[in-house]
Amino acid sequence: MATLENLSKNYATLTQEIESGQIKIPQFQRNFVWEKAQSAQLLDSMLKGYPIGTFIFWRTDGELRAVRNIGNIVLPVQGQNEFVNYVLDGQQRITSFFAAVKGSQVDRDRKRVDDFSSIYVDLAADSDTEIVTADLTDRNIATCIKVTDLMTNNYRKRLLEIAEEYHDRVDEYRMLLLGYQFNIILLKNASISVATEVFTRLNVGGKALSLFEIMVAKTYRASGPGELESENFDLAVRYEELISELRSVQYDTLAPATVLQAVAMLAVGGCTRKQILEIPKNDFIGTWPRAVKSLKLAIDFLRDYGVQVSHLLPYNALLVPLAYFFDRHPARPSGDMLRRIEDFFWRCSLGSRYSSAVENKLANDVEKIERILQHQQPRYEWTIDVSPSGIAREGWFSASRSYVKAILCLLAKQHPRSLKTNLTVRIDNAWLSVSSSKNYHHFFPKAFLKKQNPSLDGWRINHIANITIVDDYLNKQDIRAKSPARYIGEFAADNPAMNQTLATHLIGDPVEFGIDSNDYERFFNARIARISELLSQLLIEQETENQIQVDEPVPTELEMMEDDL
Repeated sequence: MATLENLSKNYATLTQEIESGQIKIPQFQRNFVWEKAQSAQLLDSMLKGYPIGTFIFWRTDGELRAVRNIGNIVLPVQGQNEFVNYVLDGQQRITSFFAAVKGSQVDRDRKRVDDFSSIYVDLAADSDTEIVTADLTDRNIATCIKVTDLMTNNYRKRLLEIAEEYHDRVDEYRMLLLGYQFNIILLKNASISVATEVFTRLNVGGKALSLFEIMVAKTYRASGPGELESENFDLAVRYEELISELRSVQYDTLAPATVLQAVAMLAVGGCTRKQILEIPKNDFIGTWPRAVKSLKLAIDFLRDYGVQVSHLLPYNALLVPLAYFFDRHPARPSGDMLRRIEDFFWRCSLGSRYSSAVENKLANDVEKIERILQHQQPRYEWTIDVSPSGIAREGWFSASRSYVKAILCLLAKQHPRSLKTNLTVRIDNAWLSVSSSKNYHHFFPKAFLKKQNPSLDGWRINHIANITIVDDYLNKQDIRAKSPARYIGEFAADNPAMNQTLATHLIGDPVEFGIDSNDYERFFNARIARISELLSQLLIEQETENQIQVDEPVPTELEMMEDDL
């Protein structure tokens, strides 16, 4: 059980413990932001005997990711099984104090370097004014001594440069700093979750640290003497390395939470916050390579399957059960196993599976993956309606809806070609983030439909049945508000394979689909029927398939306005 202990430490004890690595700044603390003037004011308070607040330390023998340097001073690593006091409250004050007395060069995010050795004690100043200053304007340099010179053991050499009348004051100020008692509360026998909760309440106004930030601290491991550099483990660095690799295949929007869930699912078979926090450090580190490998295999599978970029993925969480599958079955699925994995993907995507209670659903869905691995068909507790009427009802377009993203995946799976050139359309994460993004085109342009039929409902115009994936230039420069009959006719002159091109967008013959006659109702129904037919082929029919549950069957005016932006 966590306990608290009240302590006090003097200058020599505190500085020695910092220099020896017994006191550290955990990585989840914010950056050191105090300016030299604030450090000077802190030391001024100490010289005048004012209280500077209580420091709160968390004492643990668990190694955390920590700031090893304060200013330009490299602090030693923690010895194995040695206790360390991590600063939960007082980071700015303790860093300011230490940087000032040691004369550190503080690097401000590589934008500038502050020289904390240029903080002075004005020996001529009286107690009603600031004794310690970082600004010598209007001060007599002859009566000022650097704090670093004051606190060095050879400070008497500096006295030779100072008028004799101030020598006693130098000794007095030095003794005041050496004898200052720092008040400390020590949190002992507390888990990292308790320590970070204390930190949250003290420092960031109730804004909790993310689970990823806590796990970065908890799982940190530095290589010891005689160990290779590769033995280091820094979750923040490893995550950035993974994202950097995925950037080349446009899957770099993978969230830290999803990666943690994947690791936990492989390590302990569950991924609740409690389960993640309780994973032993060595188990987490040992599972990391498996998780990364299986996530990459899952992403390769999705890309080959047609989900070419991560912004098309209906849920990041889908990667967790898929990573679990590829951890157990590294080879590409085929035959009935492939059909069942496809069925799983479409049911989760079209069924708004991970819109709530994600962690519990993931654990449940891994059980379904286990059945697939055993060559059995899972039983799904939710049902999917991919009938034309169901798609018409649920398909209002918003790029953030999983249902719509699922159908966008279906469109991308066809490898759509440019209507003008018949070249494959480039699908890009940067072009897919919102409904008005560059890759999305209303086949019947909104401006054309509103002019043709002003009474037509906005959600029916802005519907997945009216969305195609095209290149930016074609969308903005060549089509604009032209009628489909006009622009398709113009493009057909340069693209003799127009019917084959349209097929890659799940659009049939221009006459049958109402394109030549600019008949939107005919087009709407025909394209929905084509989408419905293809989705039905990808799903394995269950005994009963009813209407899916959705949050908003009809968009609100605000949602339609946002989609028009």
